[in-house]
Amino acid sequence: AIIGILASVALPAYQDYTARSQMSEALSLASGARTAVSEFYTSNGQFPTNNASAGLAAAGQITGKYVAQVEVSGGVITATMQATGISEGIRGDTLILSPTTSAGAVDWKCKAGTVDPKYLPSSCR
Repeated sequence: AIIGILASVALPAYQDYTARSQMSEALSLASGARTAVSEFYTSNGQFPTNNASAGLAAAGQITGKYVAQVEVSGGVITATMQATGISEGIRGDTLILSPTTSAGAVDWKCKAGTVDPKYLPSSCR
């Protein structure tokens, strides 16, 4: 009975940890795009309209084991998770990096898109 109780507490905690570690890939891939978007803004005074204008590969070509695509739209970067083969709680969900400007500098805010905030990497909370 004690083992059953411990397992019922530990299993959900482990599943949440696994989902957060998989979401960290989304943040890592989006961070590469963040550099390109910041450089574009610094050079042009406006945000790129899409991946091509930011000098990035097409959204569907920026992928990982858990990430299906990374898309730039008006400077906003959206990383979409795979629909299969990953933790159930984050399948097809999105993580968003949103830029703001202040005195010519670009600041970034990590947002939960469609994913439950409990699955965000710690640097996004």
